Amino acid sequence: RGAAEVHRLAELHGGKQGTPTMGGGLVIGAVFISSALWARPDNRFVWLALFSMVYLGALGFVDDYLKVTKKKSEGISARLKLVFQLALAAIVTTVFLSSPLLEVQARSLYVPFFKAPVVTNMGWFTFVFFALVIVGSSNAVNLTDGLDGLAIGCTITVAFAYALLSSAAGNFRIAEYLQVPFYPFAGELTVVCSALVGAGLGFLWFNCHPAKVFMGDTGSLAIGGMIGVVAICSKQEFLLVVVGGVFVIEAVSVILQVISFKMTGRRIFVMSPLHHHFELTGWKENIVIVRFWILSIIFALLGLATLKLR
Repeated sequence: RGAAEVHRLAELHGGKQGTPTMGGGLVIGAVFISSALWARPDNRFVWLALFSMVYLGALGFVDDYLKVTKKKSEGISARLKLVFQLALAAIVTTVFLSSPLLEVQARSLYVPFFKAPVVTNMGWFTFVFFALVIVGSSNAVNLTDGLDGLAIGCTITVAFAYALLSSAAGNFRIAEYLQVPFYPFAGELTVVCSALVGAGLGFLWFNCHPAKVFMGDTGSLAIGGMIGVVAICSKQEFLLVVVGGVFVIEAVSVILQVISFKMTGRRIFVMSPLHHHFELTGWKENIVIVRFWILSIIFALLGLATLKLR
């Protein structure tokens, strides 16, 4: 980020100083309570998703706390965040591989447009793959959370899509008809995803432009990580690239910007993530937000459409 761009962005967002943050804790609480009340208490997938959400929410809370109270602009270092995220991936992998009912499918790799798994046994790469999904999803949502209502609006569409995908994966007849992997425990994740949709809508009421509260890293890391775990549990990990297309684009824009600047000294975008690029090229904040929401809906529909293209 150039100094001029940072200064201009600060001018555009100057009125947001003093807005309460860590509002993601409200989303976490609503999802946890709703899921605990309505989901089957003996379902390991539900508790794995909720644990992941609370775990990363706590990590995000510490990060936000350091930024707000200690005036540390970076909060927790990126390296330390990665260590905690990889630890979560190790826990998720262990839960899967420790169960004879889950181990075989956990090691399988499914790709959209293909009926059968393209890889039947990933072996040690299972952990690497799960880590990529969880770390990537968590950080992608975190990067998207830069404009009022942007991240939570996209979260709602992704969560709704995965509510349907989880329901299909947990129902033998539907899974057989759509030719998707059947996971007997996955159906209860519909409750978790639906709770996230409801909590997201409630939070969006106060987070839409001009925001009265921000979710902070408390919410973005937790939501992103939980979505990644849900994708793993429903064996629709690669479909997250399509359904969560906005999150992917935002993350890729940052990666490309860093690579380009280090290799050539030039920037591809005025500023990354991508939403800031459009802001600094003249788009008003609410226009960027709504257009990204529209893209998120389109990506979710495309992801669901792939179920009939196998």
